[in-house]
Amino acid sequence: MPRPLQALIDPAAMARNLARLRRVLPNAKVWAVAKAAAYGHGLDAAVEGFRDADGLAVIEPPAAIQLRALGWSKPILLMEGVFDAEDLRECARHGVEVVVHAPWQERFHAERLHADPKAAALPLERVWVKANLGMNRLGFRPKRAIELATQLRDRGQRCGLMAHFANADRVGGDPKAETRALAWLMEAREQLAGVELSLANSAACLRLGALAEAPMPAPLAGDWVRCGIALYGASPFGHLRASALGLVPAMALNTRVLAVQDLEPGETVGYGSRFVAKRRTRIGVVAGGYADGYPRHAPDGTPVWVEGQRCRLAGRVSMDMLTVDLSDHPGAGPGSPVQLWGEHVAVDEVALASGTIGYQLLCGLAPRVRRVVCRAGLGA
Repeated sequence: MPRPLQALIDPAAMARNLARLRRVLPNAKVWAVAKAAAYGHGLDAAVEGFRDADGLAVIEPPAAIQLRALGWSKPILLMEGVFDAEDLRECARHGVEVVVHAPWQERFHAERLHADPKAAALPLERVWVKANLGMNRLGFRPKRAIELATQLRDRGQRCGLMAHFANADRVGGDPKAETRALAWLMEAREQLAGVELSLANSAACLRLGALAEAPMPAPLAGDWVRCGIALYGASPFGHLRASALGLVPAMALNTRVLAVQDLEPGETVGYGSRFVAKRRTRIGVVAGGYADGYPRHAPDGTPVWVEGQRCRLAGRVSMDMLTVDLSDHPGAGPGSPVQLWGEHVAVDEVALASGTIGYQLLCGLAPRVRRVVCRAGLGA
């Protein structure tokens, strides 16, 4: 019998979240971001759940090729571009669109056309030039980004312009950055007829669609939006639950109670004796720990659902187990179903209690956790 910990993945929930964003952004094409193995949900689930997206976006070249092997025939975007010349040849061979964000990547393209006579016969689908609008991670300065996109277009290469908002999830922050981005977009539109633009991530999409406060200027939707965490039913905003945005979870991390320990007042639980019983206490030992991706630093009181009732984490999370206070749930015991996050306890709620974000928990789910695609819904 396999270990009871498993992640149920619901592609239908992913599809519902995509449809939700499409309804509020009807004029934009959607890249469904499937990096980090589709935020821990699996590329096979992404292909199924995002079949109505206009394209899928990943980071690693092998992931792009795997998507083709899984039957995805629509556009694929390599969000960090290529890392060597062979990557570039593979992208051309498999019809993958690539980002160029630095001069060394720009040289790959020039060298490919110069050194490979067959390159012209096998062109890249599209090259997206990344502009740095203040994020200061990847990208060219705005003027240089427009110049490079112009050069690519004039050489006959289909191209686009891409940027990233640093503060889209900081609702109520300084609007100057959005004003600068809007000015850059208008300049790009004027100089680069026919070149498509992509700026908005999940947080920006939710604000553009008026699902979060402080809506952003509509033109910032560009031609393509890049939706990530929202598609998986989690919120990019620290103060807003995904359910308040009309999103539903696509993953449930489920397990069971392995054993029960009865503590007397003053007895402790786990490494470091962090939890000290103040009364007679029933402790449920649950399969699942930090080696599975549950946060080790989750504090006492972090919510855990046990057989129809929300309970509280009690004691330090171990590598393979965690412990829950069952004192007020006398019906629970060995074999009782447990949900660490999902439809009963939002992943964002666990993340908030643990001082992190839902992105990290979903993406950090360990390979040893069984992923089961569940087409009947997470509650089935």
